[in-house]
Parts: sequence; C-alpha cells; structure tokens
Amino acid sequence: MSLKSFLAIPFAKQTKKKVYKWAFSPHKTQQEVLKKLIEKAKKTAFGKDHNFDKISNYSQFKQQVHITDYEGLKPYIQRIIAGEKDVLWKGKPMYFAKTSGTTSGAKFIPITKESMPTHTRAAKEALLFYIVEKNDASFVDGKMIFLQGSPVLEEKNGIKIGRLSGIVAHYVPQYLLKNRLPSWKTNCIEDWDTKVNAIVEETLHENMSVISGIPSWVQMYFEKLIERTGKTISENFPNFNFFIYGGVNFDPYKNKFERLIGKKIDYIELYPASEGFIAYQDSQTEQGMLLQLNSGIFYEFIPAKEYFDKHPTRISIADVQLGVNYVIILNTNAGLWGYVIGDTVEFTSLLPFRIKVTGRIKHFISAFGEHVIGKEVEKALKDAIKGTIITVSEFTVAPQVNPTKGLPYHEWFIEFENEPENINELALKIDASMQDQNIYYLDLIEGKVLKTLVIRNVIKGGFHQYMKSIGKFGGQNKIPQLSDNRKIADVLQNFLK
Repeated sequence: MSLKSFLAIPFAKQTKKKVYKWAFSPHKTQQEVLKKLIEKAKKTAFGKDHNFDKISNYSQFKQQVHITDYEGLKPYIQRIIAGEKDVLWKGKPMYFAKTSGTTSGAKFIPITKESMPTHTRAAKEALLFYIVEKNDASFVDGKMIFLQGSPVLEEKNGIKIGRLSGIVAHYVPQYLLKNRLPSWKTNCIEDWDTKVNAIVEETLHENMSVISGIPSWVQMYFEKLIERTGKTISENFPNFNFFIYGGVNFDPYKNKFERLIGKKIDYIELYPASEGFIAYQDSQTEQGMLLQLNSGIFYEFIPAKEYFDKHPTRISIADVQLGVNYVIILNTNAGLWGYVIGDTVEFTSLLPFRIKVTGRIKHFISAFGEHVIGKEVEKALKDAIKGTIITVSEFTVAPQVNPTKGLPYHEWFIEFENEPENINELALKIDASMQDQNIYYLDLIEGKVLKTLVIRNVIKGGFHQYMKSIGKFGGQNKIPQLSDNRKIADVLQNFLK
C-alpha cells in the first residue's frame, strides 16, 4: 500500500462526516442555499427583473420566478454571449458548457467561478464514500480513465466554450495527473472510433483500476479491447473492481458488462449535468444517490403527472414524498432560475435525501393516451430477460400509429448481444410487464385499440451506425429509450436484420 492510498482512508472518513452533517440537516441547508442565491443575484439583470430585493422566503420566490426551460432563459444567455456582465449571475461565467438541444439547437449552459468547484468535488466525494465503505483505497495506486469529450475549448468574449466533460478535464487534481489516462493528446482526438482505438493501445498494458463513462461507449471500448487481446476485461485488468457511470439507467447494460468483464464488480452511479452536479451514489447497500443539497443548487419539484397542467404543484424538498415521479427544477449559482432540466426523479430516502433518475419528461409515449415513461419500458425489458441468457446492447421504443395492416402498436428496436430463441415470446413477456405497470396501456390492449408490441431486431453495431448517420457518434451522446414520434424509428429501419 502506497502512502497516498494509506492517507486516503482517514481523509475519506473525515469527508463523509462533513457531507453527512449537511445531509442530515437538509431543510436548513436548502433554506441557506436559497437565501445566498437570492442575495448574490439581487443586482443582476434577472434579479432586478424578478424583484429579488423583495424576496425573503420560498413562497415569495415562487411568485416572482416562474418555471422555464432553455428557451425561457435564452434571451438572457444571448446577452451574456454578446459580452454583457451581471445578467443571470454576478460578473461573467467562466465557461459555457455546449450541449445539443432537440428544440433549441446548441445550448450554452453557464458555469461560473462559484459553480465550477461543485462539478469536481461531488465526483471526488463519491470515490471517498466508496473508500470508507470498503476500507480500501488501493485503487488510487492504479491508472484511472474517464471516456469523455475533447478538452479543447473555444473562446468568445472572454468565455471559454466546450463540452462539460472537456471542461472538467482541466480540473483533474494534481495528485491524480500521473494516474490519469488517456493522454492529453489522445483525449483531444475528435473522431470517436480513432479515439477509442488509441485509448485501447494506451491502456493495453497498464494497471487500470478505475474506469468510468457512459455505459454504451465504455462497452465499445471493452469490446475493442477484448477483440485486440482475446481476454476478458478482468484478465486484462486484474485490479479493476468498480465502474463509475452516469447519464443513463445501467440495468439494461449490467448483464453484458459482467460478461465482458468476466466477474462481478461494484458500481458507482453519478448524476452530473451541465447545469450542475445533482447527486452521487454514497452507498453500495442503499438505493439511490445522495442529493447534493449543499452545492449551490436550490431544488424544486413538480409531480410529473401535473407537469403539463396550467397550474402544477411546485414544491421544495420539504414536501416531497417517496415513490412519486417528479420533474426536477434547478436554481443555481451559475444563474439558472426555475430551470427545468428535463429529467424525472423519484425519492428513495428522505433522510438523507436520495433520488433515482426515472427518465425524461419529454421522453414518453402517449400517442394513444397511454402515458408510458422511461422507467416502465426499462423495467419491462429487465423483467422479460431476467433469468435468461438474453443480453441487450441498446434499445429504443416508438409508436407505430399507421401500420400497413392491423392495429397500431409500440415498436421496440432492440440490438441484442445474445438473441432470444423466440423473439415473439420475448415480446409477449415485455408486453405483459407493460400491461402490469401501466393501466392506460392495459386498457388500450384490452379495448383492441393497440395490439401487443412488436420487436425489431437491430443488427450488431446498428445503434452506433445510426448515431454516426446523424452526426452524434461520441462519448456524451445518448439515444433516448423512448419517444413519442418516429424520428429515430424511421432511420433505424435501415439497420434491421
């Protein structure tokens, strides 16, 4: 054991105590965050427009600040891009995290001097919690990799612009730089295929102990490594014992990962977003991720079933309940106000507050009034393949409203690693789970408005080919697991067996 790993254990224990101090005083913590946010933004353009000088509590805040999305804040953001100061937050942002928007084109999410540290601190704390739980920090002596976007940044009017993961790459702690892979040169490669091949060559003979990234892209790295060596991941990297991921539900990938790795390992889930680092997994035994209440974000929630109502219920953590699907709203020290990030979450614990991501409010199917959400399709697939050798690489679901014959149906595009012997039998199992979970879907099936779902078998590598075809092939891009239109489904028809 090195001195670094030896010292990491007491440091981790100390950090856990500090974190749980605010985590077990959640309401006081969030009240203080809201007070600081309002105070520091009083003299900004947004603060003046929304009477921040007259706000002293949450009730008044709700009256002055309406919920919005990127389009609602876009006029303010355009003023910042043009070079104006003190618009959404005091001064100018340090960065804009550039993201792909489905309705707004490119989005430019501000990151300020105050918000930047929270993006790196939370990820570090997640590792420290793992060290405490395992009483083992030996992994810090090995090499660590995060499959991420290029760290090359643009600049406009004194503000640097890039992918969030590329921005964060500039903040790797000094003590980890010698352990970090890939090299800066490789990380700057834009073409994803070329980049992953270079990462394989760089990591081939290294003592990899930490690997992290979006599961679909890490899976691609694993497959290329196995193809190159003929060995499982655990044979290549004997000291690799846990995987860090975020951005998607990992359940559909878990069986395949364990087969590629060749053994069971631990997993640490993170919930990072360009808008803020929202939560991280603080326990291997408790469900959900610890909500970051002390990171310059004041959280609000709307029950998902009310989100599209004219006057939906809007609450703070003081009034949330277990098991309810909520749309999460952020108010941040980067200058986002009443901001709907688009994700839906459920609380798994109320002391401390832990959440799990259940889907996207805009990713649903209700072409026939069925109100199907991501959580339901993920569970249905998991239920159907449980106890089988079937493994799924990727999937997405869309409604088929106008079939050439017969009743409409939900169309499931699935790329299998291990295919079912009988694909129609699998479809019936998935459909049974969907009917069990969603009463509206059940009524439509029984009322013969819909027929049972249909599975389309996507060729191996088909989803990657699809992403290439739309110019979104790379580390931070994800495929929605369901949508209420045929935009994805119609293109995927070109990649079927």
